[in-house]
Amino acid sequence: MNPCHHHAVYISCLMALMPMSMAVAQSSKVPDVQEWYRTLENRLPVFGHRNWIVVADSAYPAPSAEGIETIVANGGLPEVLARVLAAMASSGHVRPVIFMDKELQFVDEGDYPGVTAFRDQVGRVSAGNAVNSLPHEDIMTKLNDAGKTYRVLIIKTNMRIPYTSVFIRLDCGYMSDEVGNKINRATSASTKTEQH
Repeated sequence: MNPCHHHAVYISCLMALMPMSMAVAQSSKVPDVQEWYRTLENRLPVFGHRNWIVVADSAYPAPSAEGIETIVANGGLPEVLARVLAAMASSGHVRPVIFMDKELQFVDEGDYPGVTAFRDQVGRVSAGNAVNSLPHEDIMTKLNDAGKTYRVLIIKTNMRIPYTSVFIRLDCGYMSDEVGNKINRATSASTKTEQH
């Protein structure tokens, strides 16, 4: 066989394999930094009252429950949290109820340098939103119970300090707690009247 023909076959095979090898390379590359945000933008319009979003540290486990989705942000926790809260504020239909691990108060700077700065950063980022401090296991119970019925999005960051995850329960953005309580009281009073 003509040596040139061998060369032509080799080149044509190589050309045929190139798209496949490029696809493999693309699938194994590190996800785009903004990919997690596109996921958030897609989920947020669907989410509402009683859904949860967790901005988690890097060791946070990926739950096996079907309604809980885990994605990787590949960024700093305070920065990711700021973008999540800003997206929620822009949505208008939901508002955050924030929970953080009570244990974070007792994580020592000597053991984890940067934890003091982190607490300050999160305080600034979440300003204007009440932050509820509860033991980690209590928050996990709330989250796991919610995950049985409502969808949860976990966004893992590159944070490597324990008890730094921020748990956000979504509430109705166009009804305050005060108005909600007022409606509940009126409903309760009406029900009692009907029973008599």
